[in-house]
Amino acid sequence: MFAGFDFPIGIPAHYARCAEVPSFRTFLQELGTGKWSEFFRVCDSPDEISVYRPFFPNRSDAGVLRQNLFDGHGVTSMEPLLRRCERGGNGQKQACSLFWTLGGNQVGKAALYGWKDVLIPALRGGGPIGLWPFDGKLESLFAEKRLVVAETYPAECYGWFPGERIRSKADPDSRREFAKRLLDWAQASGVDVEDSLRIEIRDGFIVGKDDAFDSVIGLFGMLQVVLGKRDAGEPDDIATRDIEGWILGRNCGASRSTSSHRGISD
Repeated sequence: MFAGFDFPIGIPAHYARCAEVPSFRTFLQELGTGKWSEFFRVCDSPDEISVYRPFFPNRSDAGVLRQNLFDGHGVTSMEPLLRRCERGGNGQKQACSLFWTLGGNQVGKAALYGWKDVLIPALRGGGPIGLWPFDGKLESLFAEKRLVVAETYPAECYGWFPGERIRSKADPDSRREFAKRLLDWAQASGVDVEDSLRIEIRDGFIVGKDDAFDSVIGLFGMLQVVLGKRDAGEPDDIATRDIEGWILGRNCGASRSTSSHRGISD
């Protein structure tokens, strides 16, 4: 089984050095215990920020700024609080820091829930779970593990299919226009699509918002990697592979090595 999640899986190398974290997998298994017992409590005020409680702010109070997060982590800019795959460049926007929890583009709360409620219980259960790329290359994990987990980013997958990029995923008409390309790709790639899903795709997921559409785009992106039509994007250095992680299918050269996919605002 192969599962993809649209939340950060990994931590910035700068933070790992400050917190003396040897690997992300080890880090996950320790969270919520010992010195990490309050890790999942988002800070209410800047003076609470530390390596053991790195997320801020808990709510949108007047005067809350990104500078508060920088000061709490002892940095002068966003860059040290970003992973390599989040630093932008080559047409990619710089990401929102994992530790920032304010605004529509923040990813901090998603990571907290995803780690606490999904990844940590799975890892502590002791089952044959492979965490990509931390546990090895994708093909080897498929051969050795019953479940493989990877970080995905559906918005990046839109450009993986032939034709123009989608005009607006929030617009049902745009989703319908894009749908034909998805279904054509599936047919050409030998991917069977159940009738109920085919209808949803064809109609542009008219019920609800764009979450279901995003999920299908992410799934089809994963299929591109599994079918060998796109490289997994295995990271090429130890810090990225063991600490920061990577976004499935993203070219390792697509992000500056010293400087994405999710934006940020005050």
